[in-house]
Amino acid sequence: MTADSEGGPGTRRTGDLSERARWRALAVCLVAAFMTLLDVSIVNVALPSVRAALHAPEADLQWVLSGYALAFGLFLVPAGRIGDARGRRAVFLTGLALFVVASAACGAAQSSLWLVAARAVQGLAGGLISPQISALIQQMFTGAERGRAFGMMGSVIGISTAVGPLLGGVLIHAAGPHEGWRWVFYVNVPIGITCLALARRLLPDTPSARRVPLRALDPVGVLLLGAGVLALLLPFVQAQQWHGPLKWLLLVVAAALLAGFVGWERRQTARGASPLLDLTLFRRRGYWLGCALILLYFGGFTSIFFVTALYLQAGLGLSALLAGLAITPFAVGSGVAASVGGRLVTRFGRRLVAVGLVTVAVGLGATALAVHLVPGRAGAWAMAAPLLIAGLGSGLVIAPNQTLTLSQVPVRSAGSAGGTLQTGQRVGSAIGIAAVGSVFFARLSREGWTTAYAHGLLVSIAFVVGALLLALGDLRAGPADGPGRGDG
Repeated sequence: MTADSEGGPGTRRTGDLSERARWRALAVCLVAAFMTLLDVSIVNVALPSVRAALHAPEADLQWVLSGYALAFGLFLVPAGRIGDARGRRAVFLTGLALFVVASAACGAAQSSLWLVAARAVQGLAGGLISPQISALIQQMFTGAERGRAFGMMGSVIGISTAVGPLLGGVLIHAAGPHEGWRWVFYVNVPIGITCLALARRLLPDTPSARRVPLRALDPVGVLLLGAGVLALLLPFVQAQQWHGPLKWLLLVVAAALLAGFVGWERRQTARGASPLLDLTLFRRRGYWLGCALILLYFGGFTSIFFVTALYLQAGLGLSALLAGLAITPFAVGSGVAASVGGRLVTRFGRRLVAVGLVTVAVGLGATALAVHLVPGRAGAWAMAAPLLIAGLGSGLVIAPNQTLTLSQVPVRSAGSAGGTLQTGQRVGSAIGIAAVGSVFFARLSREGWTTAYAHGLLVSIAFVVGALLLALGDLRAGPADGPGRGDG
C-alpha cells in the first residue's frame, strides 16, 4: 500500500482496490484521455467544412484550433493542484461533464464565434481531466504495474494524435461535407456520458483530499502562471496569423511573469503555505530532465502531423480520409511500441528512451527521403514504412519518459507534477508547429510542396535530436537521484 493509500473512515481507498478494479478504473481514464487528445488533431480535417457551413473567416478558423490548445495548456497545473487538494475523482468528473456539454455546444454551433467560444470551454475541460489521469495512475499503481499503465497511456497519446485526421475524415465522409463536421464533436457526447457513469462507479477517491479554502489553492500563483503560459504560447500558436516581429515581445512578458511566479512560489514555501507547484521537484535531475526532454520531443512529434496533413491534402490532393489512412502507420507503430515500452522501462530506464529517439529520427529522415524518391501521390504510400518506424520509436519515448519522470514525484503531488509535465508538452507542441511551419511555408513559396515538406521534417528531426542529447547526457551522468518517493 502506498502512503497515499491510507484514507479516513468511509473513504474508498486505493489500497482497497483489487487488481481488476484498478485496471477497470484505468480503462475509464484512458477513454477520457483519448477523447481530449483526439480533439487536438481531429478538427484539422473539419475546417474546410466549417468554413463553408458557417462562412467563417480565416482568423476564426485558426482560433477554433488555438483556442482549444491555449485553454487546455493554461489549466493543466492549476487543475492538477486542485485534484491533489480536493480530490482527483471529483475534478475528473467535473471536467468530463463539462467536456460533454462543450462538445454538444460545438456540434450545435450556428456561428464561428459560437464555435470558438465552445472550443475554449472544451479545452478548459480537457485541461481539468488530463492531469487527474496521470495522478490516478500514480495513486493506483506501483512498480512494474505503473510502467505498464503509463505504457497504455502512451499508446493512447500516440494513437489519438495520429488517427485524428483519419477518424475525422471517416465521420465527414459518412455524414456529408456540409454537416459532417458537427459529428466530429457530437461523437464525444455518447462516449463521454458512458465514461461519466463508469467513472462515478470505478474511480477511487484521493485519500489525502480535504476541503480547503480558496486561498490555500494559491490563487496568486495560478494567475501568475496562467498569464505567463498564455504570453508564452500566444506568439507561437498565432505565428502564421500575426505578422511582424512585435508579437515576440510577448516572450519578454512571459519571462517576467514566470520569474514572478517562481519568486512567489518560493515565498509561499518559506511561509509554510501550500504552493501551486512544489519547486523542490526541479532539484531532482530525473524530473526536470524529463520535463525538458518531452518539451523538445513534442516540438518535433506534434509538428509531424501538422506538415504531413498539409502536404498530403493540399500538396498531393488527397481526401481527408486518404490522408488519415496514410498517417495511420505511425499510430499503429506508436500504439504497439508504447505497450512494450511500458513493460521494459523499469529494466532499461533512460536507455529505452534514447533508443526510441534514435528510431524516430531515422524514421523521419527516411520519410523525407521517400517523398523525394517517389514523386506524386505514390509518395503518400512510400511514406508508410518510414512512418511506421518513426511510430515505433515514438512509443518508446512518451510513456517511458513519463514513467521515469513521475517516479521522482510523491503521490500527494502527482497532479500538479503531471500537469507541469503536460504543460511542457503543450508548450513544445506550440513552439514546434511555429518553427516547422515557418520553414515549411518559406520553402513552399520558392521550391514547391515536396521540398517544403522535407525541410519541415528536418526541423522536426532537429527537435528530436535535441531531446536525444538530453537523454544521452542523463545516461553519461550516471544514475539519477534514485526512484524518489513516487510511491509515497
